[in-house]
Amino acid sequence: MSIETGLTVDELAAETGMTVRTVRYYAGLGLMPAPERRGRLAFYSDVHVARLKLVRALQDHGLSLTAIEDYLARIPADGDADELAVHRLALTTWSPQPPERVSRAELDQRAGRPLDQDTIDVLLAIGVIEVEGEDFGLQPGFDAAVKVLELDISADGITAAGFAIKRHTEALAEELTDIFARQVIGPYRAREHHTPEEAAAFQAAIVRLRELTLEAVVSGFQRASNQVINRSLRG
Repeated sequence: MSIETGLTVDELAAETGMTVRTVRYYAGLGLMPAPERRGRLAFYSDVHVARLKLVRALQDHGLSLTAIEDYLARIPADGDADELAVHRLALTTWSPQPPERVSRAELDQRAGRPLDQDTIDVLLAIGVIEVEGEDFGLQPGFDAAVKVLELDISADGITAAGFAIKRHTEALAEELTDIFARQVIGPYRAREHHTPEEAAAFQAAIVRLRELTLEAVVSGFQRASNQVINRSLRG
């Protein structure tokens, strides 16, 4: 069975990495359109696959099912799989791995040493861990932050540097996201029709663009730092 001829609910679950129970639960919430009925059997299309993958992307960003329902309600009901894939691309996390949820004991194990409350407070302040009930969510930069805290540098200095990095990277992320939406996603969506090959090529290009953007941010910071050092030496 292929997507062109329709997927059974078991095949849809396998295609999206979900359980059949979860797929049916999401269908009951109205997160995807009704399947095509052929007698007593139900068959699902590429639109159903794209919808469920978009739901997963929204969950990765921490949205509740209620918030996901509201988000999906703003997408045209007749949107095709290509349109849904573009939405998912715009939301896909830039991190290679989703945030890891760990217990308090696992947090110490991941850090390689017991963390006192003052250290945890610093990690919380600079945003590399988040409290999730009784557990913690590890964000990108956690491992590097723990290593920095092992250095003979005051916690106040590290926290100040962390705040500066967070402030400027958030501003950069907002500006790049706006450019991405207007200059990349916008023109693509403005075209009425795309072949499957064009859609696949566009998705691959977006993934590569993100990789190159991260490289450009790192090299740009290195270049700017060198310029600052050179100016200070001349002064």
